[in-house]
Amino acid sequence: MAEKKEVTTAAVKKVDTKLGFGARTKKWFREMRSELKKVVWPTPKQLFNNTAVSLVVMAGSAVVLWGFDWVADQGVQLLLKLGG
Repeated sequence: MAEKKEVTTAAVKKVDTKLGFGARTKKWFREMRSELKKVVWPTPKQLFNNTAVSLVVMAGSAVVLWGFDWVADQGVQLLLKLGG
């Protein structure tokens, strides 16, 4: 039979010193600024195209939802007429 080997891993303890509110706020803004430098911002043309696509999809979704609502309303009205 195969012998089981016991594997132990030591947990790495991270020493986290408590920072004051001001120091934490500075650190947060510094890290945020660093991350924002990595962002690839869209060109004005890309922004316009993406906005146009979003508006068209929203308008199409609104029409589809309105259509389903209208059909459901007509079905309920028909059931109410038949019932009484």
